[in-house]
Amino acid sequence: MRTRTKGISVDAGGERKVDKQYKGQRIFARLGTVSQEDAEAWLRAEQAAIDRQQAQRPQHYFLDAADRYLDEKEKEGEKQYDYANAHLAKILPYIGTKLIETIHSGSFDKFKADRMTPAGGIKGVTPATVNKTLEVVRAILIRAARVWRNEDGTPWLVSAPLIEMLEHKNPRRAYPITWEEQSMLFNELPPHLERMALFAVNAGTRDENTCGLRWDWEQRFPELGRSVFVIPAGEYKSGRHHVVILNDTAQAVVDGQRGKHSTFVFPYRGERIQEMGNNGWKQARERAKLSQVRVHDLRHTYATRLRNAGVSEEDRALLLGHSIKSMPQHYAAGTVEHLVEQANKVELTRKRMTILRVVNG
Repeated sequence: MRTRTKGISVDAGGERKVDKQYKGQRIFARLGTVSQEDAEAWLRAEQAAIDRQQAQRPQHYFLDAADRYLDEKEKEGEKQYDYANAHLAKILPYIGTKLIETIHSGSFDKFKADRMTPAGGIKGVTPATVNKTLEVVRAILIRAARVWRNEDGTPWLVSAPLIEMLEHKNPRRAYPITWEEQSMLFNELPPHLERMALFAVNAGTRDENTCGLRWDWEQRFPELGRSVFVIPAGEYKSGRHHVVILNDTAQAVVDGQRGKHSTFVFPYRGERIQEMGNNGWKQARERAKLSQVRVHDLRHTYATRLRNAGVSEEDRALLLGHSIKSMPQHYAAGTVEHLVEQANKVELTRKRMTILRVVNG
């Protein structure tokens, strides 16, 4: 049962417990049968200790973090930089002068309202558009907590806050494609997008991870004659690193990309592709009469084929990058070999051979 102080509760036996988030840190303790006043005093002392600790740490404003993030994006290519810069230009007037440790989900309430409210005859933007900006902010705060370090080795941010995204009023349902639809769509795609789509539907990667896949994330297993890609936590949606397992088709696509770019696996005209769902994708799906298919449906297709092939729920979770606390995040050769066998089972669901000209093209 809650008490008059948020974060302090008392059970039926009169024992008090403290469980409170304070400035990015969790304060937790079972205090036993102490009085409410003693529990509050203990909590104040813990909060004061955190205050003293954080007062000694270097402080960073969100504007500082945005500048560092843009510096990193500039090295990845002009389009990547322009995308981040465009979204940051919208959010900086709201949180640019805030210390990153003070930012929380409520910090974006006015931004959300302003962006979605019609003004001057201009229609407000959709929740999906607002979420794209929030995703850039989330990526920055995750890097501040998990990657960037002060001179003394401490992180810029103790922990990244949970940023709540806006719900879509009419979310589109997942649309796993059939093998026949895959053939129809892929044969209409430009060659560079076809290779990326073929990889995604055989590795289950999200759009941003397919576009941003880097050669320095590759980990070779010579004894198996193949690779995996370890996506860093700061680049993955859940904030954890993810091992991308390549089945035979995905491995063939990757091998065909070697030597095309020093940094990115799937470049286009020497640069990183910003997103697969561009005009080339949209025009191809119209020609294939599959206008309902989104890039993310490739991941849904992979997941559906794994399930239909009888791959266990635990192995599907590992292949798709879902959180499994009981499993290691870096795998030994034996584990990789097993997961490759499971990933190759998607071929069991094939009704007929699809023309995969990109593997040899």
